[in-house]
Amino acid sequence: MIKFAVIGTNWITEKFIQGTLNPPQGNKQVMQLSAVYSRELTRAQTFAAKFSVADAIIETFDDLQQLATSTNIDAVYIASPNSLHYQQSKHMLENGKHVICEKPLSSTYQEALDLYKTAKENNVIFFEAYMTAHLPNFAVIQDALPQLGQIRKAHIHYCQYSSRYPAYLEGKKPNTFDPAFSNGSIMDIGYYCVALTTALFGKPRSVKAQAILLDSGVDGCGSVLLDYGDFCVTIDHSKISASNQFSEIQGEAGSLLIKHVGQCEQIIHQDHSFQSETEVDLTKPQSDNSMSYESIAFVKQITKAEINPVFEQRSLLTAQIINEVRKQTGIVFPADKVQR
Repeated sequence: MIKFAVIGTNWITEKFIQGTLNPPQGNKQVMQLSAVYSRELTRAQTFAAKFSVADAIIETFDDLQQLATSTNIDAVYIASPNSLHYQQSKHMLENGKHVICEKPLSSTYQEALDLYKTAKENNVIFFEAYMTAHLPNFAVIQDALPQLGQIRKAHIHYCQYSSRYPAYLEGKKPNTFDPAFSNGSIMDIGYYCVALTTALFGKPRSVKAQAILLDSGVDGCGSVLLDYGDFCVTIDHSKISASNQFSEIQGEAGSLLIKHVGQCEQIIHQDHSFQSETEVDLTKPQSDNSMSYESIAFVKQITKAEINPVFEQRSLLTAQIINEVRKQTGIVFPADKVQR
């Protein structure tokens, strides 16, 4: 049983823990919550109490150094603000802890490179908690791509009106729209679009981006054009408007429609052959908790004592593209001014 700690006491942390407690059918529980960190000890204690069971001790910490050096912890799940991912991940890796860090891994591409380097130097696993690539329906997309013939276009959409945007419009400063926390649309909503694209198609020849910047300095929405030579991918992302539009991958022989690029809730194959045009729902059942699959992928790497190179390359390429998007659109974070 892998004993893990969590850094962050928000809803996504709770969902990750629930995913480890209730793995998808056919998988055993192999991770056990053993510690909770928060800057406020009482908050850590309140959060830990939600998951306390008989004969299982969940330690609580408000000191990162004590957590990092604890001999009772094998791994750490990090779900703090984006701007803290690098510092906290590096600290845990240097102290011999396996780390699964929420997306995005860090504020910059250089930070992401350094974290993988640090993990390898300390013989531990570093893994990005990007759930989509580990879902059964993501595998459906991969398997169905050859049926589309030559890919010509893809339109990848994720536009979701943020519940924090009204507070921003009222003059408040929610973390979601604050560059000090390395936030904004491309780092949050847009990340799923870029990561899905790199997971399916790899590195593009070129990147062109535009964005609508808010007064705070982060993007509220934007578009990215990725050129793959004989096809192109258009990405639309937004946290200040909403859309229910399916994403679509278009080939000369057919198309794939994808409902929600983060969750891959539904996959529809449309055959555009000259003889007939058919539509088939390829969707497979998935666990209600989509984060449960990423925890399994994390454990497999720990068991093999090896970082999966496919996961590493996807994470680094996604970070590199997002860095370029920010450069082209004028989004600057404090981390950009620090030499690594």
